[in-house]
Amino acid sequence: MTVTFGIKTTPMRVEYADILRVWQEADDLPEIADAWLWDHLLPIAGPRDGQILEGWTLLSALAAQTRRLRLGLLVTSNRIREPAVLGKIATTVDVISGGRLVMGLGVGGTHQPPDAGGIAGENPATAEYDAYGLTLVPPAEGIARLAETVAILKRMWTQEVFDFHGRYYTLKGNRNEPKPVQRPGPPLLIGGWGTRTLRLVAEHADIWNIPGPPHNTLDYIRERSGVLDAHCAAIGRDPRTITRSVQYIVNYDDPAGDRAAVRGLIDAGLTHIVLSLRSPYPPQVAQWLVEAIIAPLGGGRRIRTNGPVTAS
Repeated sequence: MTVTFGIKTTPMRVEYADILRVWQEADDLPEIADAWLWDHLLPIAGPRDGQILEGWTLLSALAAQTRRLRLGLLVTSNRIREPAVLGKIATTVDVISGGRLVMGLGVGGTHQPPDAGGIAGENPATAEYDAYGLTLVPPAEGIARLAETVAILKRMWTQEVFDFHGRYYTLKGNRNEPKPVQRPGPPLLIGGWGTRTLRLVAEHADIWNIPGPPHNTLDYIRERSGVLDAHCAAIGRDPRTITRSVQYIVNYDDPAGDRAAVRGLIDAGLTHIVLSLRSPYPPQVAQWLVEAIIAPLGGGRRIRTNGPVTAS
């Protein structure tokens, strides 16, 4: 199988110039296929102070100053922007980038118990959403809203004019011009691991993304991948048509440990590895990733796996 690698610059307590530096460096390295931001408005770890730049605005700026990298948010919160507004924003970024956007989507802020999703303590979305006048919703509602967003985006990208009457969203006479450069639209990545979210992945997504260790164990990722396979079987979709993607947080001080962890993810059937960088970003960090992690693992070439592969 062929494994591809991306990078993620978590824009928390870091200057715009540093993010741009890393992206432009990665843009010159063919071993790095894509680059990602996140979609938060306050720090979700550590002190509550410190700067964060809004994700889609930042993505648009980076799209204009790179030439090759595919790019996106890992993942867009479906609770922050109305679906049609998001569709217009995403279309604009795809046009600016010359057709390089990957549309990363997730349910966004929902009511969650403490320690959910591998994040210790109270749900960080509570303070974030309170600060920006946003509302958390029950998980089932969040998933239903995400399904409507997917339907709206696909119609915005393919139809001249349409109405939409859903349970949560209503549009009358929507027009979206220009259309994205990519036809019938940017690839759709859905992030998450809940059983109902995985059903949406099976029905609509080109890529599935899940956080890797320490947030989720290899055994849990394998189990969730099996759930996705079962959903695909239920609707008659070949599971190999969905790319399995994972985020892994890099430890700059232990490249051997990083390689071992990524090797385990590859053996578990993950074929798209997003190497997430903690700030501050070391000088020439993208080149270091290639030399210390990606190249030794054969990134961009066919890789022998020690475990079963269910997708490519």
